[in-house]
Amino acid sequence: MAHGSARPYLMLGLLAVALVACSAQPTRVVATAPEELEWAQRDAVTAWPERDWFRGFGSPELDGLIMQASQGNLDLQAAAERVIQADARGRQVHAAILPSLEADANANYLAGHSSNGSLHETDWSALLSASYEVDFWGRNRAKAGAATYLGLASRADRDTLRLTTEAGVASTYFEIISLRERLATARANVDSAQQLLGIVQAQLKAGYASPVEVATQSAALASLQAAIPELEQTQTRALTALALLLGRSPEHFDVTAQSLEALHEPAVAPGLPAELLRRRPDVAVAEANLAAAHADLQVVRTALFPSLTLTAAGGLQNPALNAAVNTLSGVGPTLNLGAALAQAVFDGGRLRAQQLEAGSREQELLANYRASILAALVDVENSLAGIARLDAARSAQQEVLTQSERAFEGARVRYQKGYGDFLSVLAAQRAVYAARDQYNQYRLARLQASVSLCKALGGGWQIEQIDPSSTLPAAESPGRP
Repeated sequence: MAHGSARPYLMLGLLAVALVACSAQPTRVVATAPEELEWAQRDAVTAWPERDWFRGFGSPELDGLIMQASQGNLDLQAAAERVIQADARGRQVHAAILPSLEADANANYLAGHSSNGSLHETDWSALLSASYEVDFWGRNRAKAGAATYLGLASRADRDTLRLTTEAGVASTYFEIISLRERLATARANVDSAQQLLGIVQAQLKAGYASPVEVATQSAALASLQAAIPELEQTQTRALTALALLLGRSPEHFDVTAQSLEALHEPAVAPGLPAELLRRRPDVAVAEANLAAAHADLQVVRTALFPSLTLTAAGGLQNPALNAAVNTLSGVGPTLNLGAALAQAVFDGGRLRAQQLEAGSREQELLANYRASILAALVDVENSLAGIARLDAARSAQQEVLTQSERAFEGARVRYQKGYGDFLSVLAAQRAVYAARDQYNQYRLARLQASVSLCKALGGGWQIEQIDPSSTLPAAESPGRP
């Protein structure tokens, strides 16, 4: 994909930020593209990644590793538990909107003795008590809305971590295979250098080479041999990193693939930038946190107004009425009704300070939301630019490798037959070894760039529409991401 086709993303990102800055409403802020840019994109090829985007690489082993990570990754398990906690907190807050009802039973035996005689009495009651805070100013509803948004933020945060884990597994898996190819190339280079050393030694015996040439080639061979343990150590570190992502012990862990040749690059391409913002879970986290902060600000504002709580209790008790003035003995029905009105008169500016803090928190999260929008668009821009750069270098990389191998083979044959000089062979040898290693790293870069693009486009994730006035979703099973 051409790099220039991604330029509208940054411009639309600035437009999206401007639209967000003009509003502080608690509802979702969705950036929209200008009509002329939407029309310019209509004929472009759009292929958003699917939720199982990793299957596009054509590796059943990679598919299995990502499935293992989705179940065994410890960070994902912790994130799933945080979702359950957020749901539980949300249900606690939602319960405040409804009246509370309690059953109460108690008994009290009284006995006394004096010179006037002895008396005893048993007082008991069985009551149902109800209380309800009249939500005139929407305080409890604002709390419930904040809890719902925080639940959405928790889910989106979990999905962000899941996408990051999937991309990490794929990228590390490709790195391991690339290191194996580089090791195979390094060992082939050692064999080639060993053969060339044999030729130089034969030339020395025939009187056509000097001891300096033998020593130089021996040093080149030793240098190539020294690179192998370093590559093996790097491969071991990559394997342990992959095992950690899967939540497995690194001992005896391994993958079977040996070459990148059988892998494919999934065909993905972005659509409208405004649609991208609905496909990035990290943007959804920032958006939900912003909405929750606005609801929290409403909660603090309502604390400046009076609160009214109604209470009622009814049932049976003995004595039927036990008041400070009159007492009605005997068992009978009872009813207690009450109302409490509270208003802060003087608190030393505490409530105003809380309101200032909540307002500042909302502005902080608004800035974070703007930053997340720009970060999402920049991620796509950088991924497209990287792929465009690699596309442009594809033929050059292949040509460098082909010509380097041809030059080395020609120089080696000429030297073996006595027509060429050793320095030309040595230079061609170094060039072909470097070209082979560079080409291996180029193929790895292409696959990792595809992973980065799929991740930047949200990996098939789409935002969930949750009405803050509705009840929270049911809790998920513990331990399942």
